[in-house]
Amino acid sequence: MSTLLKNATIIDASSPYHLQKKDILISNGIIEKIADSIENDQNNTLVELENLHVSCGWFDTSVCFGEPGFEERETIKNGLQVAAKSGFTAVAVNANTHPVIDSKSAVEYLINKAKNAAVKLYPIAALTQNSDGKELAELYDMQQSGAIAFADYNKPITNDNLMKVALLYAQNFDGLVFSFPKNNSIAGEGIANEGINSTKLGLKGNPALAEHIQIASHLFLLEYTGGKLHIPTISTAKSVDLIKDAKKKGLQVTCSVAVHHLVLTDDELNEFDSNFKTNPPLRTKEDIKALQKGVKTGIIDIITSDHNPIDIEHKKVEFSEAKDGVIGLESAFGALNSVLDLQDFITCLTSKPRSIFGIENTSIKEGNNVDITLFNPDENYTFKMENILSTSKNSPFTNKKLKGKVYGIFANNQLIIN
Repeated sequence: MSTLLKNATIIDASSPYHLQKKDILISNGIIEKIADSIENDQNNTLVELENLHVSCGWFDTSVCFGEPGFEERETIKNGLQVAAKSGFTAVAVNANTHPVIDSKSAVEYLINKAKNAAVKLYPIAALTQNSDGKELAELYDMQQSGAIAFADYNKPITNDNLMKVALLYAQNFDGLVFSFPKNNSIAGEGIANEGINSTKLGLKGNPALAEHIQIASHLFLLEYTGGKLHIPTISTAKSVDLIKDAKKKGLQVTCSVAVHHLVLTDDELNEFDSNFKTNPPLRTKEDIKALQKGVKTGIIDIITSDHNPIDIEHKKVEFSEAKDGVIGLESAFGALNSVLDLQDFITCLTSKPRSIFGIENTSIKEGNNVDITLFNPDENYTFKMENILSTSKNSPFTNKKLKGKVYGIFANNQLIIN
């Protein structure tokens, strides 16, 4: 079966067709031909969509699906379908399941559950046993089984010597270690950014200092040990500066930012809506400006949805009692495209994350396997509940005006269109 994409604007800096409008013929999962005009004389499946743009398939490096253990929040099957319809051809799945993904068999379970899906699933295995921060998990065995990195999702490593050992040990097999940017003793029981809004609303503050101290501490460890360190979902201006300075020193450090931290501030907390309760917390306008600049200048390597479905029983409660976390796959592109230029952020969803996680990069060229995202960057709309495909509905973007709609993906020889 062959598929013909008509009048597609190609967004791929590694392709000779970058920023050109072309027809693309795909046969058996391979890009057979790219030309100004291709006649549909073989009764191919025809894809003609308004203002069609295509890029290399997007990769979300921080996704939670719940399964095993929290299937009421999201299953792997539905989660992968949501990812596909949200434009992602690959996702890295966090270990915050029950049981935690901290063994060879658990890693293999995730991979097998996603077998033959259009979206490729890559497990991020737990860094420590049961993600309790006490003993390292079997990192090498899990990497051999398919884990692409090691992280205790949204949990900081409080034992600095454990982090030092992890960085040293992982170098033996080129492993990537995560450090969640939060110092628990400074953050305390804080649930909102420490500042004017937390004071006004009577919410316990989580100061930006808690993030800065953890990042600075583990950058010192990285400088001592060598190895590769990834700092996920940074949220402050100072964090960008710390990572910028570390990169200047030549340290192998990378970082990501969540979509909601590029778009939303702690001003959203005025209604005590727990769908805005995140970890790290939403910060200030000044932080957003610095994070957006960090993306544009390349200091921030990756943008993630940090998709974390939470069931209604743990969200529709008092703000202080609600679980942290938001869903973000469905709204990721529309939110990003509302505040950043397309070419500024597209590499943070495509080539950069793949390079950091040691995954082969694709390119839109004749003869290559097709792994592409289809979208319209110019359509404005209001994000509604009916746009949410996830089992859990904890989105901070409901009723927000977004720009750009995803049509779907073509990956693993499967075309999925909304």
